[in-house]
Amino acid sequence: MTDKKQGAPSSSSTPTRRQVLKQAVGLGAGLAATSLLGGEASAAPRIRSGTFTTSDGVALNYLEAGRGRPLLLLHGWSQSAALYRAQILAFSRHHHVFALDWRGHGESEKPERGYRVARFSRDLYEFIHGMRFKHLSVLGHSMGCGALYSYWDNYGGCDLDRLILVDVGPAMTAWPDWSAEEAVEAGALFTPQSLHETAAALRGPDGIATTYGLVATMFTPGYPADQLALVVEQNLKLPREYAAKLLVDQAEQDWRDVIPRIDVPTLVVGGEASIFNPISQQWVADQIPGAELILFGADEGGSHFMWLENPEKFNEDVLDFLG
Repeated sequence: MTDKKQGAPSSSSTPTRRQVLKQAVGLGAGLAATSLLGGEASAAPRIRSGTFTTSDGVALNYLEAGRGRPLLLLHGWSQSAALYRAQILAFSRHHHVFALDWRGHGESEKPERGYRVARFSRDLYEFIHGMRFKHLSVLGHSMGCGALYSYWDNYGGCDLDRLILVDVGPAMTAWPDWSAEEAVEAGALFTPQSLHETAAALRGPDGIATTYGLVATMFTPGYPADQLALVVEQNLKLPREYAAKLLVDQAEQDWRDVIPRIDVPTLVVGGEASIFNPISQQWVADQIPGAELILFGADEGGSHFMWLENPEKFNEDVLDFLG
């Protein structure tokens, strides 16, 4: 019996674009496999760090690698740019990649003010224009999508060429008069009472334990415990008092009137095992003309953090969309 490798090109054939992408993203995922935040390998693109200061004097940290057309990665609530290591390594072989730490997060300054999505979208506007980006593609995960929706609402999406919207409900808190169908389409996770109870627990004496419990629900059960601990460690770089304020502000937003106004090529990514019902991701994709939708199966690491659970597939899908 002859052992054949599916999809492998013969020595006389020219690799397809998708095969080249698979090689690049496989390298990026492999380099990040041993540690989310490990040191550089000699063959990997060099990841640099920089600082941008906002109009209200807050120093924001960002990571940068590669050359070419700009691609900006925006993390979600209480996360950090460092968690995008596998994406930076893969994407920077084709793009000039930037990953921004929101105020209070990661290695950015932690002021006492500004923990609301509207301020984050202002920070984003200032960063985009301060860095003189043109023809910018932006990937937002969770609250990163919310900041993009606020940016679109306030600034009309100026200088944005493509969007990758990763797994967030357009309205995270259900009103008491909503039907069950409306709550599912909105991706609602909270009632007004449960939202404020969760925020109170975050800033209370058991804030660390509450954080660990919240983060654990965002991964599939098989995600390694040591990797989960690294994610929680990054989450805790945002002080819990600020995390509570930001969670309430984020979860009380309703972007369902903004999303249909998006008019650039868009990829929506969700997961069948995510905290957000995949129906909500289908709703988002249906509202944006021509948007593409990719849903990760539960057996593909299709949690809220599918980009950490299955970076090779995620990176390949994003690079394929970006072209």
